[in-house]
Amino acid sequence: MTTILGLEVNRWFIIIALQLTLFIFGCFMDDYAIVVLCGPIYAPLVVSLGFNPLWWGILFILNMEIAYLTPPYGFNLFYLRGVIPQIRHKIPEDINMLDIYRSVAPFVGTQALGVILVMIFPQLALWLPSTM
Repeated sequence: MTTILGLEVNRWFIIIALQLTLFIFGCFMDDYAIVVLCGPIYAPLVVSLGFNPLWWGILFILNMEIAYLTPPYGFNLFYLRGVIPQIRHKIPEDINMLDIYRSVAPFVGTQALGVILVMIFPQLALWLPSTM
């Protein structure tokens, strides 16, 4: 942690790098494993950089939502594949996992846009908790 805090870079660069690592981990690891491995490392780092821990927690969860959609390990993709036989009369029979992987790009892009908006405008995530 002291190595990362000692870097002569903007704190936003470090936050973006953390977000990218969460995205990459989400492609290959289970979400629970990412939370257990990265949470205890990233949370103190984010607080030391002066960011709101609640805001960071929301960003973390938004990244885990993206992880549920990113191939090759996205759980939601496998759930969709399991549902296709039940609605087969509406969908062609030749749908395979590669088709499902290709179809998820707009949804990942939309959620990535949501993460970027929450990073730029933290009040999107902090407004409701601030009313309590």
